[in-house]
Amino acid sequence: MKLFQKFFAELAALIIILIYISTLAVTVIHLDVGELATVQATLGIAHPTGYPLYTIIGFIFSKILFFVNTIYALNLLAAVYCAISVYLLVKLSYFVLDNLEITDENSKKKKKKNFSIELDESQKITISITIGWMIGLSKTFWFQSTSVEVYSLHLLLLSFILLFTVKAYFTGDSKYWYLTAVFLALGFSNHMTTILIIPGIAFLFFYKNRFNKPAFIIILKMLLIFTPILVLLYLYLPIRAAQDPVLNWGNPVDWERFFRHVSGKQYQVWIFSSIEAVKKQFEYFISTLPSELAYVGLVTSIIGIPYLYRLSKILFSFFLINFVATLLYSINYDIADIDAYFLLAYISLIFLSIGILIHIIKKISTKYVYTLLLIPIIMLSFNYTKVDQSRIYVFEDYTKTVLDLSDNESIIFSYMWDYLIAPSYYFQYVEGYRDDVNIIDKELLRRSWYFIQLEKNMPEVTVNIKPEIESFLKALQPFERDEPFDPNFLERNYRALMTALVEKNINERDFYITPELFQNEMQRGEFQLPQGFSLVPMELFFKVVKSPSEYVDADPTMINIRFSKNPGHYESTIRRFIANMMVYRIAYELQFKEIEKAKNIYLMLINNYPEQRIPQSIIEQMNQLL
Repeated sequence: MKLFQKFFAELAALIIILIYISTLAVTVIHLDVGELATVQATLGIAHPTGYPLYTIIGFIFSKILFFVNTIYALNLLAAVYCAISVYLLVKLSYFVLDNLEITDENSKKKKKKNFSIELDESQKITISITIGWMIGLSKTFWFQSTSVEVYSLHLLLLSFILLFTVKAYFTGDSKYWYLTAVFLALGFSNHMTTILIIPGIAFLFFYKNRFNKPAFIIILKMLLIFTPILVLLYLYLPIRAAQDPVLNWGNPVDWERFFRHVSGKQYQVWIFSSIEAVKKQFEYFISTLPSELAYVGLVTSIIGIPYLYRLSKILFSFFLINFVATLLYSINYDIADIDAYFLLAYISLIFLSIGILIHIIKKISTKYVYTLLLIPIIMLSFNYTKVDQSRIYVFEDYTKTVLDLSDNESIIFSYMWDYLIAPSYYFQYVEGYRDDVNIIDKELLRRSWYFIQLEKNMPEVTVNIKPEIESFLKALQPFERDEPFDPNFLERNYRALMTALVEKNINERDFYITPELFQNEMQRGEFQLPQGFSLVPMELFFKVVKSPSEYVDADPTMINIRFSKNPGHYESTIRRFIANMMVYRIAYELQFKEIEKAKNIYLMLINNYPEQRIPQSIIEQMNQLL
């Protein structure tokens, strides 16, 4: 029992990492996973804001775990980050219970009350583990442990900052403020939303130290610690960019490009964009909050608010400030994958439940003290299937199949970042899988730095369109520098560049276009093929051909993608891409009187993709043939 009391936080973290490993992705999944894994494995430059600390640690970890697949090692690192975060949050909860301040209702004076007088060791440990596990098993926190993503390290650094800030407040020991400065610097070198915890830190700091000369001396010392750490870590970006890594987002080799990259300039258009966006994101937060905390966690937190307020107005205010600051910022960011930006709000909300947990545990018999752990156990059972990525193979299968279906040294023109482009970075540049295929991102083609990356990775492609690249970059320069520019002139050069990409490479290599580009930009006339060329629907993409009257063989029935039993949004989108291509191919087979092939594709479509809407004309033709 003494051993348990000594190492309860370590045991809590051990159990949680075993849970995390059971839901860990074994390969690349959606969003930025493929890109970030590649950046870590090759010491590249990630998308803004660059994440130097995350990149360096990931590179070292992948070399230490050389005996396992690189992507699995980096996914495992995310689980390690999150498990250590839970350990720190358990320690923070226990520290709070040992040092909680309460305010006498009849006096403005604060009275310190050590809850060891009213709570025995097992009660404090149970509450601490309950809080830590509630946070660790909330949906978005848990999801960060399943795969490569910067938010896992962000959570770890936030946990250190919370622990040292609270310790600094309760103990009055300046060393904890200096440790806070260290981890703030590390936090800012990983993710800029670390700024969201600053209002809470400032509140505790000035409430404790007041506005006086000694307080500002501490702040000055904190800045003297913070600044060199942050500068040294961000120096990684220009130093490494100058070495021309395989992924070199933003190419931050000079001050102009460095500032643009670190400030996340290309994403600023989505921040504080409109009242409609605020309303949409706020409604999303409110609507998903119950399931985020498995209902029981939300109920506990809401009931706990008045209890914590009565126990410690200071601690209550600290977590409330963190919650409000995070929410106000995040609902002003108009992006689809917003959940991770709410993480500090979720953590703070769960900490608000500590008051009711104290109240409950004092009411129940000592022998039933561990029943409090039923709360995180309920959260575990509720969220497990929602976050489990251990059987997700669809993004690997889809990407590898696209590559396998491409001819040698061909070009794939696409902007399927979440489903194809980011995963392909990992498979091509880390595993060397079909690295002869040239995948070009249509949207990144709008950025000047991207041409430097293209010239390094596919020089044979870019050399053919040098004049068009130079014209486009000249038109693009004032836009990137926030100088006056002609949007129509810029757009004309951009479209001319895309058309030239096809026209000047088609004689040397096959050219493919993915379905989203055909269904959107080509239908709107924003991207056009050179005169005399047309498209043939293949298995997963369209092939550019010069003789539309000549039949081109393809067999979508051979596609084998391992979908999960309950596909989410991103898997469902891939299913729709595949099913749409089958519809196009059926029409193509009927055009060339390939009746048996059309039948086979149609039967596979209705059996494997029953959710797909099929044009009535095709249904009628196939009903006559079957």
